[in-house]
Amino acid sequence: MEEHYPAHWEADVVLADGGTAHVRPIRPADAGRLRSFYSRLSDESIYFRFFGPRPRLSDKEVERFTNVDYVDRVALIATIGDEMVAVIRYDRTGPGEAEVAFLVEDAHQGRGVASVLLEHLAATARERGIERFIADVLPANMRMTGLLRQAGYTAQSQFADGVVRMTLDLTPTVTSAEVTAAREHRAEARSIARLLTPGSVAVIGASREPGGVGQSVLRNLLAAEFTGPVYPVHREVRAVHGVRAYPSVTAIDDEVDLAVVAVPAGSVIDVVEECAEKGVHGLVVVSSGFGETGPRGRARQDEMARIARSYGLRVVGPNCLGIANTDPAVKLNATLAPTVPGRGKVGFFSQSGALGTALLQRVAQRGMGISSFVSAGNRADVSGNDLLQYWEEDDSTDVILLYLESLGNPRKFTRLARRIARRKPIVVVKSGGTPAGHSAKELGLPDSAISSLFEQAGLIRVDDLIQLFDVGQVLAYQPLPAGPRVALVTNSDALGLLAADACLAAGLEPRPPVNLGPAAGPPEFGTALAGELASPDVDAAVVIHMPPVPGASDEVAAELLRVSKDVAKPVVTTFHGHLGMHPALRVETGSDATPGRGSIPSYAAPEEAVRALAHVVRYARWRAHPAVPPPELDDIDTARAGSLAMTTLSAATSPTPASSPGGSPGEIAAMEPAMEPAMEPATEPGMGAGKPDQAPAGAPGGGRQGPSGVFAEPGPPVEIDATELLSCYGLTVWPAEVVRSTDEAVAAAGRLGWPVVVKVADPGASRRAGTVRLGLTGPELVRNAYTEFAEQLGEGAELAVQRMAPQPAVPTVMGVVDDPAFGPVVSFGLGEVTARLLQDQGFRLAPLTGEDAAALVRSVRAAPLLFGQYGYPPVAVDALEDLLVRVGRLANDLPELARLDLDQVLVGESDVMILGARATLRTPAGPRLDGGPRRLS
Repeated sequence: MEEHYPAHWEADVVLADGGTAHVRPIRPADAGRLRSFYSRLSDESIYFRFFGPRPRLSDKEVERFTNVDYVDRVALIATIGDEMVAVIRYDRTGPGEAEVAFLVEDAHQGRGVASVLLEHLAATARERGIERFIADVLPANMRMTGLLRQAGYTAQSQFADGVVRMTLDLTPTVTSAEVTAAREHRAEARSIARLLTPGSVAVIGASREPGGVGQSVLRNLLAAEFTGPVYPVHREVRAVHGVRAYPSVTAIDDEVDLAVVAVPAGSVIDVVEECAEKGVHGLVVVSSGFGETGPRGRARQDEMARIARSYGLRVVGPNCLGIANTDPAVKLNATLAPTVPGRGKVGFFSQSGALGTALLQRVAQRGMGISSFVSAGNRADVSGNDLLQYWEEDDSTDVILLYLESLGNPRKFTRLARRIARRKPIVVVKSGGTPAGHSAKELGLPDSAISSLFEQAGLIRVDDLIQLFDVGQVLAYQPLPAGPRVALVTNSDALGLLAADACLAAGLEPRPPVNLGPAAGPPEFGTALAGELASPDVDAAVVIHMPPVPGASDEVAAELLRVSKDVAKPVVTTFHGHLGMHPALRVETGSDATPGRGSIPSYAAPEEAVRALAHVVRYARWRAHPAVPPPELDDIDTARAGSLAMTTLSAATSPTPASSPGGSPGEIAAMEPAMEPAMEPATEPGMGAGKPDQAPAGAPGGGRQGPSGVFAEPGPPVEIDATELLSCYGLTVWPAEVVRSTDEAVAAAGRLGWPVVVKVADPGASRRAGTVRLGLTGPELVRNAYTEFAEQLGEGAELAVQRMAPQPAVPTVMGVVDDPAFGPVVSFGLGEVTARLLQDQGFRLAPLTGEDAAALVRSVRAAPLLFGQYGYPPVAVDALEDLLVRVGRLANDLPELARLDLDQVLVGESDVMILGARATLRTPAGPRLDGGPRRLS
């Protein structure tokens, strides 16, 4: 690998048609690829690029194009397999400016290659301090000008000398972010659609052995009556299950869209290459023997995924159960499970292959239907994020159920979930830990933090698989409630009281139960439920029908369906203790036995019905609040904050770093890397613009990637003056002075103003009782306090004097940690010792909206103390929320910020006071996950 080769620019990307490609910087060794690529270009493509005919590239041109410095001259190429299919480059022409040009092979034009390359080159240019791209375009090259204008950046154009000169401001905008997200969404959704709606399927490894993996998949495909041709692949036999077999996938005469791979692990890579040669769109690898077996298996798994992506294939698995689609036009059961639920509106994703069969059986037993099912197994490629993109657009899916064992790109997951949950509810079970075979790393945040971040994104997180389906069946068949007020209609007084208690425990507001008595029949249930649902004080209803002796149960069910029909309030029931969709409580769709919208779900016990309803109420409350962007802050200086961070990092990495000055708790202070209690754990052009390449000009590029000009492995934390950093965001740290004698303490008090406090300057002191003396109004009191601490802690102890903050006030703490998986996470809690011991904290992803900040403040159990309860005075919660928004903005703006602790923050009657702040920086190892151009994780 060449010295200074920017490996972090490499990325696997999904193209507009759902295929994949690999993006990477060009290297001298690509000379042959460049010549081969150029030989396949049409005369028109060459003309648009070079403004004239150029049948071949000279050796000098090839050398120049493939030898770049990755700073002033950068070129990225897109490859599929071993072939180069596109190239984009820039050459710096002046301070902050570069000329851009690119070419896309004619056979790959219209696949979104140019747009994704432009995204990646813009990111590399910003990293190198380039602010503008200049492109000279022939007027006839309308697709090129359209691409540049549709990128979302601010674009200007001028016409002179027969050429359109376009200037592209590379500063990210809301529009450019929306364009990138929309393209990513369409591409990833199409890549999954190609897997779930194949026109033909090959089963590679289909055998005649009873119980064999390949035979099971083939049998299930045929039993489901898949609507396309099925091709068994076996190297020795002529037919399997009466279906003609082929010795290899390449021997199949017709096209193959999907291949299910069920061969030994050691043969899978060869099969992947054969499928790539055949032009297969996607693979489902049910074979085991990969990452779950150890390092050698993990290496084989990574190599399989790399080869598949390089040839444009998406992969489900390995070690997975398979995929299914109940669409009558497809009827796909490419799984090892003989039982697949009927048609429904639920999309179901499970990472566990072992659990998959049991889960599908459980769904079928409940009488629920599904739209599609994917078991990702070791998740080498296709993940839950991809399925979210697909189900967002799938009209056949109204509810999404996820069983997750790992998160490959958690920040992207929460971004997608937050958008999709506005339209379609997402219910998730997240198991503890990450299985060894998965490509994702173990999450570093505590489970309580992950729950908080899921809540922020509108996800419904449940504890187990039973609850997953309990909640799913409400969402799939009943409307969302407008509030927490619940009517209870029952024929058992005891069960009614149990339901009422369960409502109170779940945060719902039950009305007095309507007890109809054990002899109640259809008229009584119908009249009672109709009356409750008609009340403006009712948002949902729980009906309990547990007759002591068999009776007219079907008639009662029919009455419940009649009364609840066309009422925009959810109804759930405990109907004879049945779990799932009772046949008598189903709204028939006419096509099959699958229940339709308006069917009433039943639960084995009233408590289970209430618990599921409570989850739905909380989700409906979140969804009722409109999505708003983070507020605009007019008194912040992001440029100064960035410059301060770069200067600090540069000084720390210089040969003779300056010694760290001593300071108050509001100044720089060392921090341990481990978490402390505050943070516990469309169409597009095929060829680019440009004239014949010119010599580079301009100064070397800088960028925000680090003092050396490139991303590097993150080093040890570097201390920074937190007071100055916070001032860039309109925040002031309450001044304090470190003192080393009684005389210094008295002098400091005089400068700061009376009354004062004397406290231990150790950053961790605020978490210990007895480390501060408050309300000192004169020199003698200051001397006494200093002497007491000196005797208690020894002469070497550092003490600080700080002006006494106005009282009454409530102490709080907040912080930021740059989590490797989620990115910057903001935490908040009260500063009381008890709250710290109980780890009573809330968490949110940065940046924070005003609603995020308000929810964060109210998420901790001790929040009532901020609102005038339990003898505490009401305080300026609005000022506290503004502080949290600013801290979140700082964390989002500054990728170098590794950690920030504000401890303590006093919330007074009219303002907030930051008494202590400390911060550390770290050179980023690369772009934040989900923070740059599109890429597969």
